[in-house]
Amino acid sequence: MNNPLTMNRKTAQFLIAILSILSALIVSTLIIFIAGRDPIMIFQKMFNATLGSSYGTGQVVFRMTTLVFAGLAVALPFQVKLFNIGAEGQLQMGAFAAAITGALLPASLPSLSAISICIFSAMGAGACWALLAALLKVRFGVNEVIATIMLNFIAQGITGYLLTYHFAIPSTVHTPPVIDAAIIPSFHSITGMFPKSPANLSTLLAPFVALLLWFMLYKSRFGYELRATGLQPEAARYGGINAGMHRLTAMSIGGAAAGLGAANILLGYKHYYEAGMSSGIGFTGIAVALLAGAHPLWIFFSALFFSILEYGGLTVNAYIPKDIFMMIEAITILLVISFNALGKRIHQ
Repeated sequence: MNNPLTMNRKTAQFLIAILSILSALIVSTLIIFIAGRDPIMIFQKMFNATLGSSYGTGQVVFRMTTLVFAGLAVALPFQVKLFNIGAEGQLQMGAFAAAITGALLPASLPSLSAISICIFSAMGAGACWALLAALLKVRFGVNEVIATIMLNFIAQGITGYLLTYHFAIPSTVHTPPVIDAAIIPSFHSITGMFPKSPANLSTLLAPFVALLLWFMLYKSRFGYELRATGLQPEAARYGGINAGMHRLTAMSIGGAAAGLGAANILLGYKHYYEAGMSSGIGFTGIAVALLAGAHPLWIFFSALFFSILEYGGLTVNAYIPKDIFMMIEAITILLVISFNALGKRIHQ
């Protein structure tokens, strides 16, 4: 039987997310109006340029895919009460690893093997980078927020140094391209969908990974122990659960998910690593996870919302600064946090 308290909690999280989005849109409408523009016209143009066109939909799907993985990178550690602020660095390390691996593979390698090797390389690099922060937390008690933020800067420095002094093609700021066999095909090249957009078949991995993590969290003993570690670490330890190992595992899986987001960008779109290619996606993943209540399946809807805002903001930048839509993202998350805090206070 379903626990009524669990069902009420899920309903409350859903209502908080919807209320936060609606409130943020109302505030943004007022801001657009004060700026001297017609909000209806702005949102109409934004819709036509995103979900209203094949190319725009492809752009949204591409961004949504990366944000799903970045959101999962934050959501899974959150289950054990670890706040992973390091998805940005984990994504960078994963992208760089996939780029170098893909460039060094023999050109005769079959496509399935080449793509798989590059994806596992990205996942492994992301997982190892996240594991560093988890080890600092478990072994030395270092706050994971501080550790992951600092590791973001270190990742940026390492990849920047290796790119500039060892792997960049002369007179460029990017690595050699991956071999053709390591390129993930676009939807357009296979099905004709989303012409000229960067949407690619790595999108198909997103629902599979989200379902796998949902099943692991809520339908397996390991997931039960993982959540128990987050809810009551002392009680979990008393019950024989290795809390430290579960924290290490959760952060590692989160880092691997960030690596999958890197694979979407690098193998499905760029085909090489260049400085700044992550462009803050890891930090947006924090917002995606918070809006979804760290639930692996809800992250899809949260990622869709933020991807529409991000690409839609670019399409109407000639009429209104795209920074307004960044404000919508920030306001939405602030409202989610505020409504959650208010709900806890009411139930005390």
